[in-house]
Amino acid sequence: MNIYSSIPFLRGIELDRDRVPTFDSYPFNLGVIQSLGSLEFHPKVTYIVGENGMGKSTLMESIAVAWGFNAEGGTQNFSFSTQSTHSNLHEFIRLIRGLHRPRDGFFFRAESYYNLATDIERLDKEASFGPPIIDSYGGKSLHEQSHGESFFATFIHRFGGQGLYILDEPEAALSPLRQMAMLARIHDLVQKNSQFIISTHSPILMAYPDSIIYNLTPQGMETMILEETDHYMIMKQFLNNKDKMLKQLFDSGE
Repeated sequence: MNIYSSIPFLRGIELDRDRVPTFDSYPFNLGVIQSLGSLEFHPKVTYIVGENGMGKSTLMESIAVAWGFNAEGGTQNFSFSTQSTHSNLHEFIRLIRGLHRPRDGFFFRAESYYNLATDIERLDKEASFGPPIIDSYGGKSLHEQSHGESFFATFIHRFGGQGLYILDEPEAALSPLRQMAMLARIHDLVQKNSQFIISTHSPILMAYPDSIIYNLTPQGMETMILEETDHYMIMKQFLNNKDKMLKQLFDSGE
């Protein structure tokens, strides 16, 4: 039974543990995967957080690919592949779908966003009876904008609502001010019956109130509130005690 008041497009996932060949090799040797049974998603916003190396991007990628998105990002209509480096975890993931299908969807992956922009330009050079794809992204070449501008152009112009949006570290090229604007955009799209699954290091982006936060650790996964995350506590401590923390960092060499 779903613990939330509304039914999301993607209620959760299950790992088919009986089919996993071994838990001794990547990606199944990651702590989060070794302990994974099922994972329930919030109908509005689910956060996947934790230190580097915990398997956030691997888990996000498996969810996106199992749903039908391209491993390097984009909509379900994108099929480009510059380098096939994604794991086969998606083959062992079972999706628990909601009663309704989304009208829109996007897998945003910061590390391969350049490849997505390049493929859009390639497709727009081919003969087509429809409007240029770039029109859906604001009409200006994504390569002719800064990373932050092009990221935000996608969030503003391409995300239309009633969608499932899977975002892997969307804050990568966004200033703090843009991150707050992104939070407002998330709220706008949630009001239009959208669902988000977001991997992030940003305490600003983690602040959406109607959400759940899953923190990944070497031992597995735990739920927590924003103020309990290392991201929030370390940032708060640094800003409140900058000189003291700098002295400790420089004196210790760490």
